[in-house]
Amino acid sequence: MDLSALHDFHFLRPAWLLALPLLLGLALWLARRRGGEGGWARLIDPELFASLRLEGAAAAGGLSPWPWLALAWTAATLALAGPSWQHDVSTGFRAPAAWVLVLDLSPSMSASDVLPDRATRARYALDDILGAARDARVGLVAFSGEPYTVAPLTDDVATVRALLPPLTPDIMPAGGDNMAPALQQAAQLLSRAGAREQRVIVVSDGFTDPAAAFSAAQQLKAGGATLSVIGVGTSGGAPLSQAGGGFAQDMRGGLVMTHLDEGRLKELAAAGGGDYVTLAELPKLIASLQTHGERAEGATARQDIRIEHWRDGGIWLLPVLLLLGAFLSRRGWL
Repeated sequence: MDLSALHDFHFLRPAWLLALPLLLGLALWLARRRGGEGGWARLIDPELFASLRLEGAAAAGGLSPWPWLALAWTAATLALAGPSWQHDVSTGFRAPAAWVLVLDLSPSMSASDVLPDRATRARYALDDILGAARDARVGLVAFSGEPYTVAPLTDDVATVRALLPPLTPDIMPAGGDNMAPALQQAAQLLSRAGAREQRVIVVSDGFTDPAAAFSAAQQLKAGGATLSVIGVGTSGGAPLSQAGGGFAQDMRGGLVMTHLDEGRLKELAAAGGGDYVTLAELPKLIASLQTHGERAEGATARQDIRIEHWRDGGIWLLPVLLLLGAFLSRRGWL
């Protein structure tokens, strides 16, 4: 006889057992209240009641229902308490990698020092990165003065790719170039992901809040995410376009030039624990993303994650409850 099952026997929801003495007490009280001559004996005089009784009524009355009702209530309470004595083992699931793509849509991204313009080339770069996503969940944040979540984390890469073409600096409600709020928005998306590998990939030509941006990048790194930066533009720069057409001018009437701020972008990547690459070096970043993804998949496969939990044995009491219910409800049995 295997005694290990008895050693492991326990209840998953033992609080239900507190109802057992109450139900048994209720059954006992009902049995006493309904016993003897029944409720009519208290309303009819004993002499008259004796003459109203039929001979052999006691024999035709059948069995008393109260022991069976107490048994049914006991079985139901034990089933709800969840008796368990066996383990179930199932395959575990580890959340895949989570990437948040951060796209700079400040006015300077309309410059055309890289053809056709910086924003278009940035979208091309993100499209290439999405092609390497594989099983990763991907989210998209666009920013200028304020950040906007274009797509929350999803494994539907095709939908995220379809959202890229309309993203231009012209659709942003206000100008500006604040990187820190966008990184904080990316951190909020990653905090709900539960992924082992977390990446933030920024495509930008520069930003105007370096102190806050570097602090946000360090917080991302402290939270387990890696920040990589893709620089868009050239050091020579290009005239800054205006929303109504033409180019912006300074106080002297000269053209306002916008340049790729490579120094700040490199510092941002270093603060976030990642790499800085230019558009020409994008294949190197994509190869790095794919390598990290393959390592994560391999580690998950080697670990062979298994989850063990107790099996609820209360289901085996359901046939007993059905039989008792049928027995108690059949007319004339009790």
